[in-house]
Amino acid sequence: MKKLILILAVGFAAWQFYFKHQDGQTITNYDSDSAPSSFTAQPSAPALARTYSCDGRTYCSQMSSCEEATYFLQHCPGVKMDGNNDGVPCEQQWCN
Repeated sequence: MKKLILILAVGFAAWQFYFKHQDGQTITNYDSDSAPSSFTAQPSAPALARTYSCDGRTYCSQMSSCEEATYFLQHCPGVKMDGNNDGVPCEQQWCN
């Protein structure tokens, strides 16, 4: 039983680490005449929306930014982040 709990804890920690560090992706740009150059991606607003997905999180305490909470409020069913129904999520934590 202890081994099962340990395996689950390690798996959960790895899963959290993967999703929290997914934003720092590096893109390599290859030009035909020059050597490869690397730069860190700075996604535009539409591209940034693609980094979020409805994964079952519903509460403000599970979000990491106002932008993420806004995405979840606008795109995911059943979220509980706008208590006064004014369209602004997580006003006490992120979007104040």
